[in-house]
Amino acid sequence: MFAVTATQIDADNPLNGLTLGERPDPEVPDGWTTVTVKATALNHHDLWSLRGVGLPADRLPMILGCDAAGVDEDGNEVIVHSVIGDPERGGGDETLDPKRSLLSELHQGTLAEKVAVPRRNLVRKPAELSFEEAACLPTAWLTAYRMLFDKAGLQPGATVLVQGAGGGVATAAIALASAAGFRVFATSRSEAKRKRALEFGADVAVESGARLPERVDAVIETVGQATWSHSLKSLRPGGRIVVSGATSGQVPPAELNRVFFLQLQVVGSTMGTREQLERLARFLVKTGTRPLIDRTLPLSRARDGFAAMEEGDLFGKIVFTP
Repeated sequence: MFAVTATQIDADNPLNGLTLGERPDPEVPDGWTTVTVKATALNHHDLWSLRGVGLPADRLPMILGCDAAGVDEDGNEVIVHSVIGDPERGGGDETLDPKRSLLSELHQGTLAEKVAVPRRNLVRKPAELSFEEAACLPTAWLTAYRMLFDKAGLQPGATVLVQGAGGGVATAAIALASAAGFRVFATSRSEAKRKRALEFGADVAVESGARLPERVDAVIETVGQATWSHSLKSLRPGGRIVVSGATSGQVPPAELNRVFFLQLQVVGSTMGTREQLERLARFLVKTGTRPLIDRTLPLSRARDGFAAMEEGDLFGKIVFTP
């Protein structure tokens, strides 16, 4: 089968480790099944893997990719939940399983014509969603859903700041927050991305670091070091930062005096549960919200998609079709 594989680690030039070509069909352990992939989406996780973050060289070659929608062995249209974990070990939440991983970390990933997954990781794809739309959900959109509706503790009419408009999680957070009736502020260094954020549901879009018209109840933080201080300063007393990424760096000044004096909360969030993925899909059907797809490429042009993500030349998701 054709697949996109990490064959070497290069922290400085990650695309050097990207290989496109034929790979063996997936092995199927007991309790697992295969999905014929109809669409798969790209995430920053894939670039970090090529840099060796979470993917040591002794696990290579590794097919990349966490996201997929396709057809299972019984002909059902499904979405793949990419968290490989045991809910019992996580107290009912597989993302809290100390042994959990994502597809493409220990097990071969989704940027291929077929992928093997545990049977419990299959979620029915609503007919209202295209394969391309559904493929955007398991990582970026599920992460944003959990951040907003689980970790942020927001009530109807709340205000939320989304840092770094244009990225997959940020774009999803803007759309989901708007659909839920929150007042949404978004930031970006790019004027074009700020304009797109307004079109996609943000109420206000400002340049990164600019003062907001009002302080917010919660911040959706995926950028990290470059925006951390601004995120803290943008919160109302008692507000909450939910962080699921740090693409610009992971060691910003903590500003603990601001945290304790204003009684701010910093909450980590990673991916989401299978149940939350089901709820996300139903939420999109009910509200009419759909993932914004920056571009759709054949899997044979995956290198172009990786290059665009590395350069930040995107707004929304990059989707591949085998």
